[in-house]
Amino acid sequence: MAASTNGPPPEFRSYAAESLAQSPAGAVGKGGELDLRFARGRDGQSRLVYDRATVPFHLTGGLYHDEALPDIASAYVQDPTGGIAQGDRYEATVEVGAGARAHVSTGSATKVLRMERNYGASTTRIDVGEGGYLEYLPEETILHEGARFWQQVEMDLAPGASVLFADVVVPGRLARDELFAFERLHTSVEARSRGEELFADAVRLDGGDHLRGPGLFGEFRVVGTFYVVAPDHDEVAALADALHERVQPEGGSEDPSAVGGASVLPRESGVAVRVLGARASDVTDRFHRVWNRARETLVGASAPDTRKF
Repeated sequence: MAASTNGPPPEFRSYAAESLAQSPAGAVGKGGELDLRFARGRDGQSRLVYDRATVPFHLTGGLYHDEALPDIASAYVQDPTGGIAQGDRYEATVEVGAGARAHVSTGSATKVLRMERNYGASTTRIDVGEGGYLEYLPEETILHEGARFWQQVEMDLAPGASVLFADVVVPGRLARDELFAFERLHTSVEARSRGEELFADAVRLDGGDHLRGPGLFGEFRVVGTFYVVAPDHDEVAALADALHERVQPEGGSEDPSAVGGASVLPRESGVAVRVLGARASDVTDRFHRVWNRARETLVGASAPDTRKF
């Protein structure tokens, strides 16, 4: 799948011109690459059939431990470094073959460190074959003071394919009362199928106390979006209603810790669920409910009961 961009967004281009005293941006040790490929065997079992990881990525290898969906293959990506630093360029490719099922996550939160020059970037390209199914559910991203971060996720889905993707952003080290002190964030998610664009969603935020205002974060501190991309699903509106219910307070009670809702994606290609929460767990707890309902709808199995989503 070819990249859909010719370079960083306009607000990051001035950063790109800033040289680094240490290794150049994207150099060895600052340009991690990850390549994961899953395929369905003749016995119906999905397997991780190819993997390649360069520093700072590290991979556990394929795991096959999901009791509710025993034919799915799982992989957990690890980063043994302190986090994404200035000049780091992470690139990941995840391919899921026809009829295969895969789950990819990270071992811990991704920390985007303080930056004085240049910026950090992460690009993930997802390609799912006919009838394939991917859950790409990384842990949250934590933006340290002064962080400049550009993240893009690009998906290409064959007929009958579906992707679940969650993106949770924590705008500061909350335990240190650090909030909205990052410099700039740009995230984008794009999906295509059959050569046509399904949707493009982008979030652009400059750090600062203005984010506390109404219509932005307000009283909340964490934001997350859960994408259920299933362009061939016949009942998208009903799924959106069901997922909307999953992020509301349980039992009809009032819960001030989070607020959220769901909407149908353009071209009825799936559902986007967005949640604002006081803590990361307030968002991820609701996303686990979303994951469970979406999984039941798409593959007829419940989500595992783990601390991760």
